[in-house]
Amino acid sequence: MSGQTPPSNPTTTDPYQFLQIVNNSDGTITRHRKIPNTPATPDPDHPTPVLSKDIPLNQSNKTWVRIFLPKQALNNPSSSKLPLIVYFHGGGFILYSASSTLFHDFCANIAIDVNAIIVSVDYRLAPEHRSPAAYDDAGETLHLITTNQDEWLTKYADFSNTFIMGTSAGGNVAYHAGLRVASEVENLQPLVIIKGLILHQPFFGGTQRTESELRLVSDPLLPLFVNDLMWELSLPIGVDRDHEYCNPTVGGGSQRLEKISLLGWRVLVIDCKGDPLIDRQIELVKMMEEKGVVVVSQYDEGGHHGVDLQDLSRAKALNVVLKNFMLPS
Repeated sequence: MSGQTPPSNPTTTDPYQFLQIVNNSDGTITRHRKIPNTPATPDPDHPTPVLSKDIPLNQSNKTWVRIFLPKQALNNPSSSKLPLIVYFHGGGFILYSASSTLFHDFCANIAIDVNAIIVSVDYRLAPEHRSPAAYDDAGETLHLITTNQDEWLTKYADFSNTFIMGTSAGGNVAYHAGLRVASEVENLQPLVIIKGLILHQPFFGGTQRTESELRLVSDPLLPLFVNDLMWELSLPIGVDRDHEYCNPTVGGGSQRLEKISLLGWRVLVIDCKGDPLIDRQIELVKMMEEKGVVVVSQYDEGGHHGVDLQDLSRAKALNVVLKNFMLPS
């Protein structure tokens, strides 16, 4: 199940044209990019190796989640329950959804290769819903898991082995969701026990350019002028890129990281050296380690931002890393 490469136009330096969006006077954007979607496939007789279903999260916010279940779990009901990954898709906070084929396939492959249940969150997008809306939706998702009686979760998911994961902007959401949950963990336990965070090419920034941002200014998926626009559209109005939502190292980092350390959570940060955000990841890892957080980091050679969504061989290699990270320590 390979992801489809998102369309891009490297000949333009207009970020709106690159992203195929139009800025409206009422604070919304019109999205013209044709993004393929994949419907959920809950029917166990369907030939797919991974079943999926959509369930509401917050109907007033029109949010929902897509659950991925490896079909082999149905065939082995007496086997051990599967680890649970709460996943947040990428798209600079302004594009894509949990049903986008790119992220549907990515999650389905993780479910197969890691043998895990995935809860992929269709959080609210900016600029219609600026940060911290996505973080709020993440918190609601974790509450949903503690209260929802969906059979796929209650029968097959090991809630005591839960990880919060995100790609790109979703990695940013996963990080901030982790900070929130760590300070309110008693609201989840003992039913749901978080074991760690998985930050896959997480989307962070800052007002000061890094060497990798300048060196990789023309990244095919995240050129610097697009990076800037995504932050402009997603951060609260009136703040700059040194706001904590964008730059997690401001002020030495959140004090809540110390709670993550005390809880014994581990954090996996995975990126590639061809990503313009790589220096941000290195700074993040250093800061978390200084706070006493156990961090596993991997920086692959080459690549670019989003490469694991496009290259199936790299996605397979990523899934091996995920599986090893999620093994009981």
